[in-house]
Amino acid sequence: MATPLPPPPRANPSPLPAIAAGVVAGAATALTIEAIRSQRQQTVEGGRTVFREPGRVIIQDPNGQSFVRHSDVDRFRYGARDVRVQQQGAETRTIVIRPDGTQIITVTDRDGSLLRRVRRDERGREIIIIDNAPRGPRGIGGFFVALPPPILRIPQDRYIVEADRAPPELIYETLIAPPVERIERRYTLDEIRYSPSVRQRMPSIDLDTINFETGSSDISQDQAGKLQAIADGLNRAIERNPRAVFLIEGHTDAVGSDVDNLSLSDRRAESAATLLTQQFNVPAENLTAQGYGEQYLKVPTDGPERTNRRVTIRNITPLLNGGQASLPPPPPGTAPPRR
Repeated sequence: MATPLPPPPRANPSPLPAIAAGVVAGAATALTIEAIRSQRQQTVEGGRTVFREPGRVIIQDPNGQSFVRHSDVDRFRYGARDVRVQQQGAETRTIVIRPDGTQIITVTDRDGSLLRRVRRDERGREIIIIDNAPRGPRGIGGFFVALPPPILRIPQDRYIVEADRAPPELIYETLIAPPVERIERRYTLDEIRYSPSVRQRMPSIDLDTINFETGSSDISQDQAGKLQAIADGLNRAIERNPRAVFLIEGHTDAVGSDVDNLSLSDRRAESAATLLTQQFNVPAENLTAQGYGEQYLKVPTDGPERTNRRVTIRNITPLLNGGQASLPPPPPGTAPPRR
């Protein structure tokens, strides 16, 4: 049964401000946590404590649950020919037009929550990448789903793959691997973001190869090259299935406040996603980023620990489509694949 999380605060339907993404491809240096903290505004809304800062909203529930929200749309603007924002009733459509005529259409509701993400080619053909509409009745803000831990039938080192030790073929195989347990239904992106027991159905790759300095979300150029094998695997997986969606998860160590760490981890995930697009040409719309602060420490310590300052990548496509294969149909007139 779903345990409800508090709903996200109502946001202005206009696009969120641009989000700095770190030292990648000539981008400006990301805001320091001190600069972010100085611009943070705190209010109490409906019994929840809400923190607003550049590009982020952080919500703390009285029961101790906290989560961070941001818009992925700003990442899609990189290299765009045009960006249009249209209001249609309670929905906002942001259309990013690329030089080749491809459009990335993001539809959000009045609260700024994602409803759909669509890729439309120059001929008008559409691929729905994410359909985030609610799957059925649920309580307001019911994003948290509790499931029993998965029973692993694969080795632990194939379930959580260490990027620094994995050959490129293993990285690719992990990025297209099936769920470790049967997926009973389709989950929304919000349910996947905020439900660890749902995410645990999919294998993951830990990028311990990228080390973040304390209080920083920057990825320096000497670190960026360590993402080459990940980028190659992602591009290969997306070429195989243009509807594939990969979650980039950001993590911190336990130093600092919960609010600072949620913000910092979310920006680290955003930095990795931005770098993958700007330097390695991974399609931005096939990536989504989410920070988890210090909730999932890899090394259990309250002190500074580089291993805990990391990002994790997993394929969430089977969770979004209920475990069904989602390879697109072949174009009209093409022969079926040989068996």
